[in-house]
Amino acid sequence: MRTLIAMLLFAFQLGAIVYARFVPTRYFCWAPYDIQTDYVATAAVDGKTLTEAEFRKRYRRSSRGFDNRSPWHVIDMFRQVEEKRSKLGEQATIVMKYRVNGKEAQEWRWPPQP
Repeated sequence: MRTLIAMLLFAFQLGAIVYARFVPTRYFCWAPYDIQTDYVATAAVDGKTLTEAEFRKRYRRSSRGFDNRSPWHVIDMFRQVEEKRSKLGEQATIVMKYRVNGKEAQEWRWPPQP
């Protein structure tokens, strides 16, 4: 019985490691919270600019904020919502301006530009 439990535990851990190795939303980090991202985002759905309350309800985060992780962590949150909502027929645009570790400002847009 103990051998079976040990084998199951090992199989579970191996499955988790394989999944974590190949999942597309991984972020390289040599130390926890080594990147500081300050961002400001605006969004419009079907031509209507979202208020702060509407933005928070849709994306479950503030339109202006600070994140202790890669900017791609925040971008992936926005992207995942829009990929899901676009299947329901909603047309959204997002402009996110951000700074990484206080450096020069960068910009990300949804939908992706060709």
